[in-house]
Amino acid sequence: MSAPLSIRFNDDLLDRLLKRARGIPGATPSGLAQLLIDEGLRLAEHPGIVFKDGPTGRRAALPMGPDLWEVVTYIKESGERGDLAIEATAKALCLPSARVRAALDYFATYRDEIEEEMAEAIEASRIAEAAWESRRCWPRNYADAATA
Repeated sequence: MSAPLSIRFNDDLLDRLLKRARGIPGATPSGLAQLLIDEGLRLAEHPGIVFKDGPTGRRAALPMGPDLWEVVTYIKESGERGDLAIEATAKALCLPSARVRAALDYFATYRDEIEEEMAEAIEASRIAEAAWESRRCWPRNYADAATA
């Protein structure tokens, strides 16, 4: 559900918002403002988290580090629990344990979002592997066909 809210922007801020929205296919100034406000609130609630653009859209990440879905995936696959999982992940990803904890705090609040990103990554990996598999035998099959 959504509700209208009238906001007055100063001229410079409005110009920047309009320009940025024009540069994003399908974006509207209203939708972009809502996205940026949501991200700003999330940044305030979860210090140490940033948002960055990528092939699947905007996603939560660690500054100059991995996406949060990657951190959570590593923790889940580590086989460790609690502090041992945090320390193992921090060591493997060359991160301070405080940054891993920040990722987990965000995950606790936005679990569905991160799990959806994890599922999308698994599907993208499956598609890429299938494409690779279909190409890896191509030269051998081509050579066989050429000599027939």
